Amino acid sequence: MNTHTAHEIVVLGAGYTGLIATARLARYTRKLNTRITVVNPSSRFTERLRMHQVAAGQELTDYQIPDLLAGTGVEFHRASATAIDTAAKVVTLDDRAVLRYDTLVYALGSAADTSMVPGAAEHAWTLDDPRAARLFSQRLPEINAARGAVTVCGGGLTGIEAAAEIAEAYPELTVTLVSSGEPGAMMGVKARAHLNRVLDRLGVVRMVGVKATKVLPTAVGLDTGVNLGSDLTLWTTGVRVSSLATRAGISTDARGLIITDPTLRSESHPDIHAIGDAALVRQPWGQIHGTCQSGVVTADYTATVIARLLRGKKVKPLRFGYFHQPVSLGRRDAVIQFTKADDTPNRWYLTGKVAAFYKEQVSSTPPLAAKMSRYVKLPVQLSKGGRATRKATRAGTGSSEG
Repeated sequence: MNTHTAHEIVVLGAGYTGLIATARLARYTRKLNTRITVVNPSSRFTERLRMHQVAAGQELTDYQIPDLLAGTGVEFHRASATAIDTAAKVVTLDDRAVLRYDTLVYALGSAADTSMVPGAAEHAWTLDDPRAARLFSQRLPEINAARGAVTVCGGGLTGIEAAAEIAEAYPELTVTLVSSGEPGAMMGVKARAHLNRVLDRLGVVRMVGVKATKVLPTAVGLDTGVNLGSDLTLWTTGVRVSSLATRAGISTDARGLIITDPTLRSESHPDIHAIGDAALVRQPWGQIHGTCQSGVVTADYTATVIARLLRGKKVKPLRFGYFHQPVSLGRRDAVIQFTKADDTPNRWYLTGKVAAFYKEQVSSTPPLAAKMSRYVKLPVQLSKGGRATRKATRAGTGSSEG
């Protein structure tokens, strides 16, 4: 390959979305004159779907990103992006390196928003960083021995999974889930009933219709005026994205999500493709919300789009519909709510050991799909939404995981 004239593709972020996009780009453009560089602050692949397991003290497989991409020709650059110059088409990194791009894939993901409530950033833990999740887990044995208390703020799927995992691993703890809405509200009645039965069996206390107003070193202040004693507080509510795109002058919404066209290219800068949690992606039924399910699909779609554009071929708009809401409830139980395209529940669901096995397969798929992409095209999308992606329907309530 003549590297002086190669089409430079830079991928920012190697989470689920960025890693799948990179692996698929390598496969789809291998006969083209391209050079692909993926940028990520850590060489270890972070399994966001399993961070609640890390927080409960479990060890995960050490997936190294360069190993997952071995044999693809992709260059891995360990760093974080600090600036994008869209006029010069360069990305500046925190190690002072500067990368030129012809095509940029923006896959920086999201993190828990600890700016929402005073004290959350200082005194609460999050599941964004596996190192922090591991430090959190190291505190649990001592607190469990003292029959202490752990509070999980946020009743979305992440909060539910974390509360169940911790309660199962440390039965002497008092685990309280604080949620402004009903946990599992996006599910059907029967699936939600199973979820609540398991949380009852594990002893998870639920405070529903309550909001945290402050986080203290040993308590969580609630809007009821009560200070709930808490030896450790885990923050899983609210989402924020990097300000990098907004600072670069790329069109974003009020939250910083890159506004995309129907092919997931930036409306203001078509040479930038935005995918995953940091992209504003609309379908006829509503806006896609951040999940691994939608992330890996947009990743594969974008790799296909870039390859077709480089070949001078036409591209079709993304058609996507949700298929399921998988929720682990400890290591031996789970609930899988199957859904309509807009993520509202349909009549089908799984529970118990079968559901736990299903969820394990879901969690295991992304690194396997990335590693095997150089050999075969593994399917990442179970539903394109059918008619729901061709005409507007009622938008789903959405979730934040799975």
